[in-house]
Amino acid sequence: MRFDVVSIFPEYLAALELSLIGKARQDGLLQVGVHDLRDFTTDKHRTVDDTPYGGGAGMVMKPEPWATALAAMLDTEAPAAKRPVLIVPSPAGEVFNQKLAYELAEEDHLVFACGRYEGIDERVLEWAEEHYTVRPVSLGDYVLNGGEVAVLAMVEAIGRLVPGVVGNPESLIEESHSDGLLEYPVYTKPSSWRERDIPEVLLSGNHAKIAKFRRDEQLRRTAARRPDLIAALDGATLSKAERNTLWELGYAVVDGKVAKRTD
Repeated sequence: MRFDVVSIFPEYLAALELSLIGKARQDGLLQVGVHDLRDFTTDKHRTVDDTPYGGGAGMVMKPEPWATALAAMLDTEAPAAKRPVLIVPSPAGEVFNQKLAYELAEEDHLVFACGRYEGIDERVLEWAEEHYTVRPVSLGDYVLNGGEVAVLAMVEAIGRLVPGVVGNPESLIEESHSDGLLEYPVYTKPSSWRERDIPEVLLSGNHAKIAKFRRDEQLRRTAARRPDLIAALDGATLSKAERNTLWELGYAVVDGKVAKRTD
């Protein structure tokens, strides 16, 4: 899988050389290119921004350096039907989540455009649609100084889903959001620490009871921290045991939907 990132602060992306993503690059599982937008300017000052039409605070990133940079990211030998995906970090984009991470991990080539200031001239996105599948994406309902922080998060979330990047693929199945719920709490040795003991069921060796305990804890934790995820569950796919746990937590399954109990 290939990632290309365009930024005016390429040094910001140095973290992509570390940890699992860095190792995956060394092992050839991921190709990651970081490119300085200023290298695609033509004036001696390497200018990438200008004042906004219509007035207003801040500066807007100029279209020509971006068009030149994005054109350079295209693989001229790739099939015309297989467009790369251009991801533009933006608070005005669709919200990034685990489902989207899995979807993007199926792509062959992702290009990230790290905007700064008041953003990138809108015409760049219109032009890019002739060559890319363009997807403005947001990490959440807040504003960052630029797209680099968002790209670091997205590349890690997507890259770790590529086969071979994470050593034990089973860990991807059990982690938060993989099935719509938060991950259950985890413990390690010693079994008793500062007068706090781990749940006894984890010492029982009974795998069925351990699995049920962990599933119940997922439901409890999600109900407490992210009730919106509980409401999004497909009630028709829940087991009897899961429905019972949800009932204890104050939820009921009605017509295939999970909702707060009213009794």
